[in-house]
Amino acid sequence: MRQMRAFLHVARIGNFTRAAEQAHMTQAGLSTLVREMERQLGVRLFDRTTRMVGLTTAGRRLLPVVERVLGELEEVTGRLGAEGDAARQTLRIAATPLVSSHLLPQVFARFRKSHPHIKLRLFDADLRGVEATVVEGQADMGLGFFFKAAPGLERLPVGHFQLMRVAACDAGEVPPVGSVPWSSLQGAQLLGLPASNPIQKLIDTHLAAVGAADPDRLAFNFFGTLIAMVEAGFGSAVMPTFALAACRRHRVRTDLLAKPKVGLDFYRITRRGVQETEAAQAFCKTLVKALPALSR
Repeated sequence: MRQMRAFLHVARIGNFTRAAEQAHMTQAGLSTLVREMERQLGVRLFDRTTRMVGLTTAGRRLLPVVERVLGELEEVTGRLGAEGDAARQTLRIAATPLVSSHLLPQVFARFRKSHPHIKLRLFDADLRGVEATVVEGQADMGLGFFFKAAPGLERLPVGHFQLMRVAACDAGEVPPVGSVPWSSLQGAQLLGLPASNPIQKLIDTHLAAVGAADPDRLAFNFFGTLIAMVEAGFGSAVMPTFALAACRRHRVRTDLLAKPKVGLDFYRITRRGVQETEAAQAFCKTLVKALPALSR
């Protein structure tokens, strides 16, 4: 490419000295590039005299080709550069429905105040859908409770949530977050996620330890549905405190489960080997700062 650019400068100006000035290089360097090109092609491209430089027949045949190649190269590199700038200014995030609807709006609002030039795009899906979106490169990161990283993905803990009991609330003011032991769930009518859900597996382990496991309980796929069913009086449920924001929009009471206190790490997943952008780094810092306040 350097040889073609040198050739084009000389062909258009007809003088090595002035062409070197326009190319911001020495005349010797420019002459070397042209001679290298002539040697590689096996033809002479310029007729040189003490007074002028003119194209040979071979040079005239080559000129439109070089102009076209360099013109197309400049066009595509400019386009790629613009796309790269746009990509660096856009952050695509995939998250599960409750995270998308009750946690991220507040995080997005904080991030937008400090980084107004960065566009945020959100994809909401179930846990497997979040993983697939990141693996396929459609999202820069995924957020959720990933108990292990899928092939080709890396995970990083960005928050921690405790398990809590969600129960129906009597008419009147909703009480603040309290604390109850796991043994308080003995004999309670419990709702839950499907038994195959990783979070529910952890919950069932602790329910079994206090004799409260119920394989025949009503199960729903999403925490939002669970909270609504609890409010309607169908039973109580156990879920992480990341659902507190959603619970506050319903007439339900929430109590942290103690004896033992059980927590879950909340993860960010990214594609292995993909360099993290400055926008992603900045968003993660905002997320890590915001999550503690959203879980109490």
